[in-house]
Amino acid sequence: MDFKQFLLVLRRRWRSVVAVFVVALVIAGAISYLITPKYESTSRTIVSVNAGTAGEASQATYFLQNRVTSYADLAKSTELASRVIKVLDLDMTAEELSDEISTEVVESTSVIAITVQDEDPHQAQTIADVVTTEFKSYAEEIETIGEGRESQIALNVIDQPEYNGSPVEPNTLLNLIAGGLIGLLLGVGLAVARELLDRTVRTADHIAEVTDAPVLASIGFDNEIRSAPLLTDLGAFAARTEAFRLLRTNLQFIDIDQRARVLVVTSAVPGEGKTMTSTNLAVALAQTGRTVLVIDADLRRPRVASTLGVDPAIGLTTALVGKAEIEDAIQVHEPSGLHVLASGAKPPNPTEILQSRVTHDLIRRLRQSYDMIIIDAPPLLPVADASVLSTLADGSILVVRHGQTTRDQITEAVNRLTQVGGRLYGVVVNMVAKRAIGSYYYYYYEETSPVRDGGSAKSRRATPTKGKGSRKAIAPPKAAKDTPPDDDNGSHKAPPA
Repeated sequence: MDFKQFLLVLRRRWRSVVAVFVVALVIAGAISYLITPKYESTSRTIVSVNAGTAGEASQATYFLQNRVTSYADLAKSTELASRVIKVLDLDMTAEELSDEISTEVVESTSVIAITVQDEDPHQAQTIADVVTTEFKSYAEEIETIGEGRESQIALNVIDQPEYNGSPVEPNTLLNLIAGGLIGLLLGVGLAVARELLDRTVRTADHIAEVTDAPVLASIGFDNEIRSAPLLTDLGAFAARTEAFRLLRTNLQFIDIDQRARVLVVTSAVPGEGKTMTSTNLAVALAQTGRTVLVIDADLRRPRVASTLGVDPAIGLTTALVGKAEIEDAIQVHEPSGLHVLASGAKPPNPTEILQSRVTHDLIRRLRQSYDMIIIDAPPLLPVADASVLSTLADGSILVVRHGQTTRDQITEAVNRLTQVGGRLYGVVVNMVAKRAIGSYYYYYYEETSPVRDGGSAKSRRATPTKGKGSRKAIAPPKAAKDTPPDDDNGSHKAPPA
């Protein structure tokens, strides 16, 4: 991970970093609040040795430099603490009092600073005063050799213990700074760890890791998707409309030598927006003047009819079992002119029906009657239906959901298509957050015919229209004679059967 990727991770995971940082500050503040305040009082004592000559003074200096640290340790001894407890009649053990006493030798001197901490500032001063007095007596007593002789050293108090009403513990500011730094480091570490462990699709590089198929388009997340699911409900220059125009344009350059006429739109798992993608792609294609048919081949959980507002009772299964002619089963979505073949009644054996000879013959027949057929197929991983349908189509489009579909799921979905000889044209990333739109790049050329590309001037109005359809007996248009000219490459000739 280079520095640029690291910055992108922080930008993507900034909420985690901020959350951990705030939690660390709260914990540091709570600890500071719960800690009992402590006060301290400090005295300073100088250790000296009587020296009559310069030579003796030099020896005394050397003596003190080697012994002054021992005197500092002596001030924290349990023996001295016991004496202080006896004098003040304190309700604590010698070990407890010794833990509250700290000493420090002032650098390059023989001065010892003795500090006592206590929960009461007056008590701290009192204890420090007695500790200093007893320390002086105790040290001189130890350095007195032989009975009746004088001590070899002298301890003089140069600073008496003073009253200090400001607590030294807790240091709230220092605790908050330390907590904030720790929280920041933990937050960044958590963000990096989540990024490394996260297998969901978030950039085009993630898709490139598992498939060579290009990213055809990214569809941004739209809060109005439920109230305005179709392009006919949006304005001509809405972000979602432009995204599907880009997808439509990119499809024209996938295979220039053999123009695709039948496309399967599927996903790895449910909930990735494949039906919304297939229906809007079909609407975008129909708006260019092509004759387009969308088939709801998800016989388990059909959604196309409800999305387009057509009758779901008659459709693919109705025609396959012979209860209606295919011309009677096809309906029209009036706002876009899109032809719709709903799923019809739910069968008990969807996979067997889709791989039957009757279904193959029907798709072959419809191929000759339409410029483009979009088949909305079930997800690849739960069932085999989409794999079966991919063998009937020229290619497939895999819809993945930004931040939810994992790279492992994409890998398995691509393998399912490859195993049956299906061709993956590309990937459409759905529900992309606005800040992540730039994470995906496209393989496309600029559209050169915006007026024809968006349909007539009437169909390009920004006024939303409801996606209601009607069911009536219609004959599929004939391929050769009635096929309108293609908006990008002139006339469009139907391939031979």
